[in-house]
Amino acid sequence: PVRPAPGAPSPVARVVRALRGMPNPRLTGLGSGLFCAAVMTLLGFLDELLFGASLTAYGVLFVPVSLLTALWVRRGDLLTAPVVVPIAFAVGLVPVAESGDGGLGGRLMGIVTALATEAGWLYGGTLVAGSTVIVRRIRLMRRRAAAARNRPPA
Repeated sequence: PVRPAPGAPSPVARVVRALRGMPNPRLTGLGSGLFCAAVMTLLGFLDELLFGASLTAYGVLFVPVSLLTALWVRRGDLLTAPVVVPIAFAVGLVPVAESGDGGLGGRLMGIVTALATEAGWLYGGTLVAGSTVIVRRIRLMRRRAAAARNRPPA
C-alpha cells in the first residue's frame, strides 16, 4: 500500500475538506418545499423522457432529493422537511403517472395508483428526511446545551 508523505493530509481529510467546500444553502420551509417540488417535477419529466416513465427510477431519484432537502433546510424550519418531501413526491408524479384514457380522471387515477404502488420509495425518502432532521436537531440541542454550560454565571 502507498502511504502518504509525512505531513500530507490523509484521504479522509481531503474528502472532508472537499465536502466542506460544497455549497451549503439554507432554505426556508417554503423554499425547501419549492426546491423539492421543482426538482421532483424536473426529474419526473426527465424520467419520462429518458426511461419512458419508470416509477422505479423516479423513486430512486426521490431518496437523494429528500436527503438534500433535509440537509439544506435552515435550523428554524427543520420540521418542515419530512412534511414537504411526500408532497413533492406526489407533485413530481404528474408527468410520470400513466394517464389511462388521457383525461383528467385518468391522470388522477394514474397518480393515485403510482402513490399506492411506489409507497416504499415514498416512505423511504420520508424516512431519510425525517432521520436527517432528527440527527440535525439532536446536534443543535447538544450544541446549545454545551454553550449554556460554558457560559459564565451572571
